[in-house]
This record gives sequence, structure tokens and C-alpha cells, in this order.
Amino acid sequence: MPLYTYEHPETGETIDLLQSMKDEHIYVDKEGVKWNRVFYSPEAAIDSSIDPFSNQAFVEKTGNSKGTVGELMDRSNEMSQRRTDKLGYDPMRQKYFKEYSEKRNGIKHRLDKS
Repeated sequence: MPLYTYEHPETGETIDLLQSMKDEHIYVDKEGVKWNRVFYSPEAAIDSSIDPFSNQAFVEKTGNSKGTVGELMDRSNEMSQRRTDKLGYDPMRQKYFKEYSEKRNGIKHRLDKS
């Protein structure tokens, strides 16, 4: 059963109660005071221990995620930034730009600054 937190409207005292999800989520104490329910932001953590130099590690950590394509792209950019911070350049990005140019008869990618 989930844990729900309620706060006394005057004293600020809090209490945690186990209630069924089907229950009406209100709490009235012995004196008849209706306490306010406290809503917390979910505390989710993203695994930040991905090796930025391993394609396989990136696929394993993000392959089963239920995030959006935009979140996946943001994560990819974070890994690129880590490689750039460590080496001064991103070897995976350079490899991608090189292969892009070779497939298109020398035309450079729009983000290729070299």
C-alpha cells in the first residue's frame, strides 16, 4: 500500500499514512481538523555512469528506457560533451562526419566545423 503524507494546516506537523489507492485520500484527526495532503515531486535518477566512449554501453543503458526521442538525443549530446571535455574533441562525432562526407561525395555535414 502506498504511503501518503498529510500536513496539519495550522501547526505544520506532518504524518505519513498507509492507504489503499482506492481510498479517499483525506485525513481528519481526533479534533475534527482536516489535514492537507502533501504532494512530492518524484525523485527519479538517471544513470550517469555510462562510459561515453562505448557505443554498446549507451545502447544497453538507453535501449529499454521509456523516454522520448528528444530525451535520447539529449543523452547522446551529454556523452558527446563528456568526450569533448576529456579529449578536447569527440572522436565518435568526427568518425560520423567523415563517414557522412564519404557517402555523399565530399559534402560536409551542416554541423561539421572542420
